[in-house]
Amino acid sequence: MVTVTLVLAGGPGFPSGSPDHRYEVAATLDAADHLDAAAWTADPNPWPVRCFRPGEPERRGDVQHDSETGWSLRLEASGEAPEQAEPLINPGALRPGAHVTLRSVDGRDCAWRVVNVA
Repeated sequence: MVTVTLVLAGGPGFPSGSPDHRYEVAATLDAADHLDAAAWTADPNPWPVRCFRPGEPERRGDVQHDSETGWSLRLEASGEAPEQAEPLINPGALRPGAHVTLRSVDGRDCAWRVVNVA
């Protein structure tokens, strides 16, 4: 299992991105550096996610996978923020420099850049 760190590369309100907005996703990757659905299914433990936003408490959650809808990051409710699932749109290979798209609960797509895989 590795930890994939994503930082906001661009989206509504942040056209140039923001390194202060990030996710840390623990996951197993396959030989091509894609999220490994077989490993996720076989793992009895959730794959943890941490979400960081300036001025907000850290939010925790887990990676979800559905064979029909794909991958998403589910975040637990925190304060006034409800539980939410943010689908990963065509995550592709998760290597430093790669980009992924997350769709927020309000339907906005934001680009995230992989900055570290450790």
